[in-house]
Amino acid sequence: MKEPIIKINELDNVAVVIDEAAQGQELRSGAAAVTPLENIPAGHKVALQPIKEGEDILKYGNPIGHATRDIKTGEWVHSHNTKTNLSGKLEYTYEPREQAEAEKPNEELSFQGYRRPNGEVGIRNEIWIINTVGCINKSAELLADMATKELQDSDEVDGVYHFPHPFGCSQLGDDLTNTQRVLSSLVLHPNAVGVVVMGLGCENNTIKSFQEMVGDKENGKVVYLGAQDVEDEIEEGLNLIEELVEYANGFKREPVPVSELKVGLKCGGSDGFSGITGNPLVGSFSNRLISHGGTTILTEVPEMFGAEKLLMNRAESESVFENTVKLVNDFKQYFLDHDQNVYENPSPGNKDGGITTLEEKSLGCVQKGGNATVVDVLEYAGRVKKKGLNLLQGPGNDLVSVTNLAAAGAHIVLFTTGRGTPFGGPVPTVKISTNSALAQKKKRWIDFNAGEFVEGKPLETLTDEFMDEMIAWASGTKETRNEMYNFKEIAIFKDGVIL
Repeated sequence: MKEPIIKINELDNVAVVIDEAAQGQELRSGAAAVTPLENIPAGHKVALQPIKEGEDILKYGNPIGHATRDIKTGEWVHSHNTKTNLSGKLEYTYEPREQAEAEKPNEELSFQGYRRPNGEVGIRNEIWIINTVGCINKSAELLADMATKELQDSDEVDGVYHFPHPFGCSQLGDDLTNTQRVLSSLVLHPNAVGVVVMGLGCENNTIKSFQEMVGDKENGKVVYLGAQDVEDEIEEGLNLIEELVEYANGFKREPVPVSELKVGLKCGGSDGFSGITGNPLVGSFSNRLISHGGTTILTEVPEMFGAEKLLMNRAESESVFENTVKLVNDFKQYFLDHDQNVYENPSPGNKDGGITTLEEKSLGCVQKGGNATVVDVLEYAGRVKKKGLNLLQGPGNDLVSVTNLAAAGAHIVLFTTGRGTPFGGPVPTVKISTNSALAQKKKRWIDFNAGEFVEGKPLETLTDEFMDEMIAWASGTKETRNEMYNFKEIAIFKDGVIL
């Protein structure tokens, strides 16, 4: 049965309104009861008791800021009367939390995947065209379109794709290296059985230097094409793709344990329900996948601010703790170096959806990592080496984050959203709605509705259903919405000058 409000933790002095509440309408859930003094939008907070000026506002059992004036029982609690507690960089002490031993799964789960020559696994058998420079985006797009039309029904290829970007020329130093790291990691992705690296010929990101960064693609095949070096780059590209299709046809799906799955965790367009439905569901799934020996990857470092200690206390070792501290403080320094407020994070859409402060956003965001031990910390576009929960350096921007997760090796990305977005990355991008209204409104965007949790469906049941869906997506028996409509894009984190 759907409750009108949710008090998440017994310590909380606010509750979340499930549907828009009218002034004077009594709201009751268990022992919590309140009568709003004003109309309160769905997903927003109502005060369950008087909160004095300067007193902490508690949600998830943690402070999400403080009251900027006295707040009465039944008042709407939001930006007009609440302010963050966060400021500046912090020092941290290693205080490892005793980890409860994970329950062993009752059954072995598997999906149908592609085994690569080096033992890695892909969940798609695609051919990717990765261009070293943005000048040839349209040439690469034309090549992908023409190659797709030539595919035969008998081919084992799931598609030929190109991901446009504006970089690779006029970049210097670390900024150029960022571009090369992301693109080279995508070349090495196991979902891409074959890759055409297409360059122009005069860019800073030269084919030669890029080839050195890529090294050997041991999980498939890569070929290189310089557009200025041939008479007709499209014709030459089609010939190369024909060879890659023949190579790809040698791979067939076979049973693979879910322990081989690498799943990226992301939220975007978050709302007041994100930390109640979508993110806890993803956290529950993450726990379950890791119990089967699988891997999840959590990024969006600015959206760890205010909740970072919850991750630090789950570090596998002191060195992982120190790397997590560096991950957080280095990103804070990035803000400071650009004279920006470290804690001015919730977007206008977040605030419209009920999120007031960065602490509130972060406490909801980190729930995607469940309660698993943090086993490793990766640099931007670094590739996963350890099974379990990994933290990945990178910003919260949706396009950059999903690309970053794919570059790290995620076969598929889980993207929770309360406001909605059509965006999809280079790997299957599962859109999980945090509320049922969005799922009903945006059927071309949303793959799974976590909003059923506040309508009475148990989290365990939702997790069971989601795991079944995950196996179908991984096995290729079901496409994600971004695949159905070919919403496949990349974005690269830029931090430097352009000549």
